[in-house]
Amino acid sequence: MRFLLNPGGNLRGSVRVPGDKSISHRAIMLGALADGVTGVTGFLSGADSLATLAACRAMGVAITDPDAAGRVTIHGGGLHGLTAPSAPLDLGNSGTSMRLLAGLLAGQPFASTLIGDASLMQRPMRRVTQPLGLMGAQITASASGTAPLQITPVDQLRGIEYALPVASAQVKSSILLAGLFADGATWVTEPAPSRDHTERMLTAFGYTVERDGMRVGVRGGGRLVATDVAIPADLSSAAFFLVGASIAPESDLILTDVGINPTRRGIITLLQMMGADIEIVNPRTFGGEPVADLRVRSAALHGIEIPEEQVALAIDEFPALFIAAACAEGETVLRGAAELRVKESDRIQVMADGLTALGIAADPAADGLRIRGGQLRGGTVNSHGDHRVAMAFAMAALRASEPITILDCANVATSFPDFAPLAAAAGLRISSDDNG
Repeated sequence: MRFLLNPGGNLRGSVRVPGDKSISHRAIMLGALADGVTGVTGFLSGADSLATLAACRAMGVAITDPDAAGRVTIHGGGLHGLTAPSAPLDLGNSGTSMRLLAGLLAGQPFASTLIGDASLMQRPMRRVTQPLGLMGAQITASASGTAPLQITPVDQLRGIEYALPVASAQVKSSILLAGLFADGATWVTEPAPSRDHTERMLTAFGYTVERDGMRVGVRGGGRLVATDVAIPADLSSAAFFLVGASIAPESDLILTDVGINPTRRGIITLLQMMGADIEIVNPRTFGGEPVADLRVRSAALHGIEIPEEQVALAIDEFPALFIAAACAEGETVLRGAAELRVKESDRIQVMADGLTALGIAADPAADGLRIRGGQLRGGTVNSHGDHRVAMAFAMAALRASEPITILDCANVATSFPDFAPLAAAAGLRISSDDNG
């Protein structure tokens, strides 16, 4: 599939983007491990979170199909209620599913195998298999440390103290989920804050989570109790509209019910540093997660040096931020973000190539990117199957001088199935076809 965009326009009105993908994954996993019936609202019916749902179903958990409001009912069987799947668990394009399930499955009394699509099968998994191995898990990967992951049951996992070499919510969460099945305490120390949805949701399900500065820990042998989970709108999906309304003249857009977890707010902080006009309205709480409406109006942006302490807090939103940088006066410089090279695509190189194709000076480095703002022209961009790259370049059309075509956009459905019609309703001049 490809996106076809005509230049110009602005974004106005009110938009509710889909439910938070990170929280959707965790709601399904913890609901499956809880005693009792968990009700979820706002679940993201995207391919990634549906892969987690299908995997839990394959292990014997009764879960209803999500309805139009994202309502899902999960009949949990307790921490030890999963059963052996009859086939490898295919997680599609979802790195979150694979890394978190590796931890969850490491302590199960049955064997399992995790696979995915061609992209996921190339993504690095040693970052989780190595610490899980220290806990006594038996996980076999390819020679290069990628999937398939073959998990062999062991008698007992053991708690560990583990210092993350790089801040990563996925790795932290994988270790903590394994810690639910381990003997003793499992502690993870972070070099910088990463998103804390797992810790918040464990607490919501009645499991004790201990915190000591940059350390977070759980003790094995506890119990998860079913609860109701309300999932806010996904800030990562809202980021494209925050950028689009910032760069397009005469824009005035309200994004409703957006999760503004402090460990996720890097995109808001960085855009405001660049001069964006973003107002946080009606702050409140959804199931332990802070939520607000975001009003964003067009503003003159300027380039910045991105503080390294903000990198982990905005790691998934950099494709959108790079479009803001392309429309800003002066240079924007990112360092300390080598993690971007091992996402769904090499986001540093793919974004640099796309910006260059649209007439913007973009110089990639091993761990970052330098962008000099200028006039976006039209052209063709290859998203390389990366949903966030495709949506980011779609917003670039708001400031382009000529039409933009974006190739290989089918994976937008992993996180934002209705992106094109929702964006079109807000004012983006977008259409799609299957010729790309």
